[in-house]
Amino acid sequence: MNPIDIIDKYYNEQKELRNILVTHSEQVANRALKIIDNKPQLGIDRNFIYEAAMLHDIGIFLCDAPNIFCFGSHHYIEHGYLGAEILRKEGLPQHALIAERHTGTGITMEQIEMDDLPIPVGNYVPVSIEEELICYADKFYSKSHINEELSLSTVRSNLWRYGFESVQRFDNWHKKFEE
Repeated sequence: MNPIDIIDKYYNEQKELRNILVTHSEQVANRALKIIDNKPQLGIDRNFIYEAAMLHDIGIFLCDAPNIFCFGSHHYIEHGYLGAEILRKEGLPQHALIAERHTGTGITMEQIEMDDLPIPVGNYVPVSIEEELICYADKFYSKSHINEELSLSTVRSNLWRYGFESVQRFDNWHKKFEE
């Protein structure tokens, strides 16, 4: 499966957004693949990680984020589960889980209810090592500052708005993947 074929199916009319999506996804994929190469003992499938990293944000076109050329009707926080729906329709259920669970360091059912988030109630926290890896790698790259890699301290600082548990989850991944 070539993830670019799926991206082109949904983004062929949106050149600016497609460029942002592909650039961001390549950055995430490259970081995740570098981690796999440095830690072969993790036993993670490189091909799957490449595909899933390239497709993890497939749902952004359905959301309203004009600063990155998204002119859909949904809140941006919905892009994970919306992308998962697309990937399930494409016959990619494992890829869908990564799309669904990569926002922040994951979104718990309690967060959805407490913050009245506009997403279906459920648990969207990464479970598998592949989900964790792509979620982790994703935190270093922003679609609104596409040519920038965030420092570890900036990523941690950005995650504090989601609380201690989010930062702690990220720190655990950092130990697993980078130390």
